[in-house]
Amino acid sequence: MQRNVSVVEDLNGNKIVFIHDIRFKGRQAIEWEDVEMYLKQYVGEARIIKSTNDMVYIGADLPKEYAHSNYTNTLKGTNAKAKANATQGLPEMIEIATNKAHKENFKEKHKRDAKYGWYRYDFRFALPVFDEEGEIKYYNVFKVIMVVKHAEDGKMYLYDIMNIKKETGTHFQS
Repeated sequence: MQRNVSVVEDLNGNKIVFIHDIRFKGRQAIEWEDVEMYLKQYVGEARIIKSTNDMVYIGADLPKEYAHSNYTNTLKGTNAKAKANATQGLPEMIEIATNKAHKENFKEKHKRDAKYGWYRYDFRFALPVFDEEGEIKYYNVFKVIMVVKHAEDGKMYLYDIMNIKKETGTHFQS
């Protein structure tokens, strides 16, 4: 599937994934089933986080968790649209993730699928804002936490993205 995504560095040398298309439109009613279907194309892929050399796999449970998690169900407006459209750049986002932090697993329901705990990483991505003629005016930048589970098989799997925060005052001109 065609994706229009690029990775650029800001003035401080921090990488940002730029997503140049809005695949999931509307802020009031994201069709999360469509997002789930889109994510299925990535199942079976793996990417290396360049800052840590960790291999992160995309497992079969990602599409459902990503599209229907408790966190996703709380999203409204711009943040819902951002999470839905972030799917287009997930492979690149895995690669540029930074600030690895570990957390033990405390929930019984994740006893096997996160046997060795959870990792959180930070990354940033940008989405376009269009004018009335359909031309890109500028890009909004978002900070996100990527949640990765360390499973019983010893592999690390992308689980979800959370804590989506639009950076105020950070706009990139097209």
